[in-house]
Amino acid sequence: MRTNTLFKSVAAAVILIAAALTFVFMRGESDSAPATEGKVVWKYSLWGPPRAFTHGIETAKELWEAAGNGRFELQISYGSALSPEKENLDSIKLGLIDGAHVCVGYGPNKTPLAQVLELPFLLSDDMRVNTAVTDAVMQHPLIAEELATRWNAKYLMVAALGVYEFMGNKRVAGLDDLKGTRMRISGANATVLEKFGAVPTMVTAPESYTALERGTIDLTGFPWTDSFGAFRLYEVSRYATLGISLSGFACVNLVSLDAWNRLPEDLKAMLPQVREQATQASFEAFDAADSKWLPIFEEKLEIVRFPPQDRAKMVAAARPLWTEWAKQQDSKGLKGSEILQFTMEQVAKFGAAR
Repeated sequence: MRTNTLFKSVAAAVILIAAALTFVFMRGESDSAPATEGKVVWKYSLWGPPRAFTHGIETAKELWEAAGNGRFELQISYGSALSPEKENLDSIKLGLIDGAHVCVGYGPNKTPLAQVLELPFLLSDDMRVNTAVTDAVMQHPLIAEELATRWNAKYLMVAALGVYEFMGNKRVAGLDDLKGTRMRISGANATVLEKFGAVPTMVTAPESYTALERGTIDLTGFPWTDSFGAFRLYEVSRYATLGISLSGFACVNLVSLDAWNRLPEDLKAMLPQVREQATQASFEAFDAADSKWLPIFEEKLEIVRFPPQDRAKMVAAARPLWTEWAKQQDSKGLKGSEILQFTMEQVAKFGAAR
């Protein structure tokens, strides 16, 4: 296991070094080539195909490019073509890309305070509430400082996600069925699932299909329903379990501070408007995905309902982890308790508004 981990770390380093050399070479070429005068270009990295999850930044691209009238271009690359999904923060810091989707769970130690958003069952089982909470937390000065000082990055907007449900080849109809179940999930969610006998593992979204097909894992946790359809997991699954409704997986759109500073001032001023319209477009895309995928899932899979009383037991088991996490951050000189309190206030605020 340690050898495998070392191999993966070395492989990731080699990818980043190769990308850096390519970047330097291309930059040297571009310095001598004529450029479109005054035009700002952002190179933006996403993993997987276009889907509801990517619709927010795609909407932002349309809005900013239209307003820029030729002064701005957001070049989106899919399928991790520019950067491995686990290395997007590193690639932003190195200047290899200008922006990317970043999920806290792919590197929890990289953004320790932002990890508050992944505490199990702290957020709600409503994606609209969770999107509003995530947006508020990511704009907190402590989070902004964490991104700027550690990664030379700035928060743009939420990459909206549905609540996490499970699909795969083990029938999970209650807590007892979790025992020994190999589940694709990360972070603190993994900790609470372990309390009930599950065996969590971190598999990236693009790797999930093969992991299920080969039997490396029994279940994959993904945002319902969009990601299960986009990554075709229903093709290699027999069951979908609904009702666990994990909320603790946070993904956002980040851009390098250098790229942001190059943006014309009038386009910078559009950010609140872009956030609002992109978020609404994301919700509409998720609703459309439900309409598309639900009939397919119902035809091909057995839909298993997880009992509400069993979920309540998981929520109760998760609560002590929140305080434990905050104390750990405090002991490191980070303001974990402050961020936790702020997040809980936002959950109550936006939850009541729904």
